[in-house]
Amino acid sequence: MGIQKIDSFRDEYFFLSNFYEADLEYDGIVYHSSEAAFQAQKCADKAQREQFAALSPSQSKHKGREISLRPDWEQIKVRVMKEIVFAKFSQNEELKEKLLATGVAYLEEGNDWGDRIWGTVDGKGQNLLGGILMQVREELKK
Repeated sequence: MGIQKIDSFRDEYFFLSNFYEADLEYDGIVYHSSEAAFQAQKCADKAQREQFAALSPSQSKHKGREISLRPDWEQIKVRVMKEIVFAKFSQNEELKEKLLATGVAYLEEGNDWGDRIWGTVDGKGQNLLGGILMQVREELKK
């Protein structure tokens, strides 16, 4: 029957996290993690985005809090996340196979750092990242 729900992107499921280091190319720049790629897109200027290419996931998150957000960020951030997550799993065959191996399990980024937008805290939140991962999994099955 398989796993029904994966509610934490740690340990054997850490590869689902944006903090998992896996090179991916997005908009002409190679980043070391999907977190770096995502945080970089907050910048309107490509030269600024390139500064994220060599950063670790945590360095990227920190830098992403310090920059001026592009004016359309709130309108595009979910689409950008989906494109980046798709890039991560379509460009890394081993990760693609691991994602597909989650079958039809419900994916939820349960966390204890308070993110109720991309994940959930104590089962409450929008779980946008989990939803995107499940969409990408379906697209990669085809």
